Amino acid sequence: MSALDHSVVHRLYRDHNSWLKGWLRVRLGNTADASDLAQDTFLRVMTARHDAPIREPRGYLSTIARSLLIDKVRRRTIEQAYLQALALRPEPVDVSPEVRLSIIETLISIDDLLDELGSRTREIFLAVQLEGLSYVAAAERFGVSVTTVKNHLIRAMTRCLLLVEQ
Repeated sequence: MSALDHSVVHRLYRDHNSWLKGWLRVRLGNTADASDLAQDTFLRVMTARHDAPIREPRGYLSTIARSLLIDKVRRRTIEQAYLQALALRPEPVDVSPEVRLSIIETLISIDDLLDELGSRTREIFLAVQLEGLSYVAAAERFGVSVTTVKNHLIRAMTRCLLLVEQ
């Protein structure tokens, strides 16, 4: 596998950048964000590994852009939830931009980790860790055995530990 030749990327950019910006503008409703995301898409193309020529450039570009758009929306949702949580605190919280960025990046990593767990493992993990359910209560809620709850928690905690080690 190798990166795309510079001339191939240039041709792809020349032939499809305007189309991609328009495609993104429709979805974002904002020209500036559409331009930024189009640039990010082509950066991803430049760094991606390719085994074969790109046969459907617009399909390829829209797939990458859609993934980046989903990431952008998830990030914005997480950031808004964090800011709302700060606003609900009784005392004001002054967080530096660096710390805020670090917190948001950590929350995004946790969100990604939870997304990778699978729905049942994620639900059990959150019920035990955030709601404080006992293993027995979680087993009753989800209609599984206590052993199954423990197995899901082991799986989730192992993923959490791998995240911490990175």
